[in-house]
Amino acid sequence: MAATIAAPAARPVRSRSAAVRASAAPRGLLGLGGLRLTARGRVVVALLAALACAPLVGFGAQAFASSPGVPVEVRVHTVAPGETLWGFAQEIAGPREDVRDVVAHLRELNELGSAALQVGQTILVPVD
Repeated sequence: MAATIAAPAARPVRSRSAAVRASAAPRGLLGLGGLRLTARGRVVVALLAALACAPLVGFGAQAFASSPGVPVEVRVHTVAPGETLWGFAQEIAGPREDVRDVVAHLRELNELGSAALQVGQTILVPVD
């Protein structure tokens, strides 16, 4: 009796390199499918990103010209022991002028970081 052997079911032949390429394919954006960009596509994405950022480059880089300050007549004074910026401000403040504002003006005029004065320091004091 002749034995018949059934041939196995035909399976698609897939090479090992094709299987490796399929498993190593990039996941793409958010892990969804393989998204690959050509050189032209990368250029387009870079240009779109540059256009999106362009308005932010000039933000805050604007300068406005102001009118020149009003000239103030000053005298140079050397600080003696016991003298304070507050004392000078009280002397030159007008009747309705806040002394704190005058102290701030004196600090700005003399480019001082604080209201503290050192004995022997020279400062500019507006003339009454």
